[in-house]
Amino acid sequence: MLRQPKIEYKTPRQILSMREAGLVLSRGLDAAVGAARVGVSTRELNTVFEEVLREAGATSNFLGYHGFPASICTSVNEEVVHGIPGDYVLQDGDIISIDAGAVVNGWHADSARTTIVGTPREEDVRLSQVTEEAMWRGIAALAGAKHVGDIGAAIDDYVSELPGQRLGILEDYVGHGIGTRMHQEPDVLNYRSSHRGPKVRPGLCLAIEPMLVLGGLETKVLDDDWTVVTTDGKRASQWEHTVAVHDGGIWVLSAEDGGASKLEPLGVVPVPVRA
Repeated sequence: MLRQPKIEYKTPRQILSMREAGLVLSRGLDAAVGAARVGVSTRELNTVFEEVLREAGATSNFLGYHGFPASICTSVNEEVVHGIPGDYVLQDGDIISIDAGAVVNGWHADSARTTIVGTPREEDVRLSQVTEEAMWRGIAALAGAKHVGDIGAAIDDYVSELPGQRLGILEDYVGHGIGTRMHQEPDVLNYRSSHRGPKVRPGLCLAIEPMLVLGGLETKVLDDDWTVVTTDGKRASQWEHTVAVHDGGIWVLSAEDGGASKLEPLGVVPVPVRA
């Protein structure tokens, strides 16, 4: 028999604590994305993000995680995920995914955004826009989902049915549960699978994070033991939000407006938690 994942379900008060972490994280990502300009190093983006957390009294859940040396991941161009901030100076036309997390009073949030530096390439704009929209389609599906697997099915259906150049959905890296730890059960697949996953019930909190590529799905990890790149050198995009399910509906904890501006056009109205 398949092992059933042990899931940490949150109370409304605990979700509100995660919301605090999500709001700090959103402000930190605002600052880091805003600083991503030609001539700026990825290490400088890390510093900008850390300053926001420090001022808010929050901590990073990335820094020191299994030895990770920074508070954000900066994945540039063919780097898919887990890129380490350093001396690399952003160039005109770079596409960069910034992934980060924050902890407030022991409760975690996790979020990622993609931005393009300087003059964008049309295919990169589409890649980022589709990845972001795929994330929101997955979040919207959660509102009416019976099982966690419904999220991946919605993401897969949206991406695969788009006209034009086909984009690849990475299957080796998936979303996850989140709460008192950054990575918890259950896994949140970004693709359709025969495994439906656990049932969706109030108190479930998930990090939903599709990663799409312009080329093939094969990846490798660089010698730093962290940075994941596409083996064909094609570019990638990552978008992510932390989302809570509660008795009143769903609430995007790492979005300033709770996800309203993106979810309402999809027929979903996010509902804040009331303690």
